[in-house]
Amino acid sequence: MPSPPSPSRRDRLAGGVHGLLVGDAVGVPYEFHRPEALPELAAIELDPPANFHRAHLGVPPGTWSDDGAHALCLLASLLEKDRLDVDDLGRRLLAWYDEGYLAVGGKVFDVGIQTGRALRALRSGTPASHSGPADTQDNGNGALMRVLPLALWHRGPDAELVCDAHDQSAVTHGHPRSQACCALYCLWARRILADAADPWAEAVAALRSIYSDFPGYSGELEGAIRPDDAPDGRGGGYVVDCLRSARLAMLAGPYEAVVKAAIALGHDTDTTACVAGGVAGARDGVEAIPPRWLDRLRGRDLCDPLIEALLARG
Repeated sequence: MPSPPSPSRRDRLAGGVHGLLVGDAVGVPYEFHRPEALPELAAIELDPPANFHRAHLGVPPGTWSDDGAHALCLLASLLEKDRLDVDDLGRRLLAWYDEGYLAVGGKVFDVGIQTGRALRALRSGTPASHSGPADTQDNGNGALMRVLPLALWHRGPDAELVCDAHDQSAVTHGHPRSQACCALYCLWARRILADAADPWAEAVAALRSIYSDFPGYSGELEGAIRPDDAPDGRGGGYVVDCLRSARLAMLAGPYEAVVKAAIALGHDTDTTACVAGGVAGARDGVEAIPPRWLDRLRGRDLCDPLIEALLARG
């Protein structure tokens, strides 16, 4: 039997955005739980089992969190400005926090510690290019969770994509480690979109070449991220662990299996499933997302116009 055709670029673009939003939404009820406290894989759904103590009580099933909202803030900014404008991105993130911009129902129910510090700095007048905390301990996954739309939108060479990935990270997470994780993820997604034979290995090779003249970033790539290590992850909020966890989940199979594998790691389930679900959707296309999840995604009036604008751009 012949293998099914590869998804079109249009299907991959839609799959990337829908994939991250759906992954985020499926992961929301399971956040903060250790893996051994989670339901079995077959029972991981938008509606957890009745006896499961879900996180974020009162948040309806199918609701994306800060992860999805921030990704949409970035996508909306890119589409309107036709470039990465970090000041505009910063304003949109503040509008999310203060007014519920691009949050489902206008309700904000989660914000990371480092992102909260960055938003307070923005409000006090710190330029967006320097608002992200930049100490070694400031390496949560808050910039990684939103960066995929940059890779889906970008048409420039790899070096420009890497610089833009760094700059969008700096708005909330200024340390080179977070910036390098965002850059590697973007290059990985770009090669997934191109249906490369080995997207991860090709992305790593490209980033090593770009970082050859930047020892600080190269040191983070080789010493902290260690991209040649076997896929491994614990589903935590540390940016390197989040990237590794997404890579591990991507080995589970098609989109649904990837999202469930990401959630099964426990802990920061919505973000791990968002980061993994985005690249799984870009790999498999929007048709691979289970209708029972996609049809119940809330906030379609917010995300669908942005996705259509991205697709119209080509």
